[in-house]
Amino acid sequence: MNLAKISANGQITVPAEIRKQLNLKSGDKILFFRNQSGDIVISNASAQALQRAQAAFAGAAEEMGVADEQGVQALVDEVRYGGKGV
Repeated sequence: MNLAKISANGQITVPAEIRKQLNLKSGDKILFFRNQSGDIVISNASAQALQRAQAAFAGAAEEMGVADEQGVQALVDEVRYGGKGV
């Protein structure tokens, strides 16, 4: 268990062990949320945003017929150049 003290300004220092587990670096933002059990949880906000984006795009490559890096590049070229090539 890790304990943190709240300063008079409402600031806390996240214990080193927790920073390491959450892969937090100086300047990172942390997210506080209530889980389904009612507990308050902290999380690395950047990691949460990335996970949400990954979930939102899950299956999109397959739907568009993109199977590899060349497919991604072809799609980018199509969007950039309208199929006119580079």
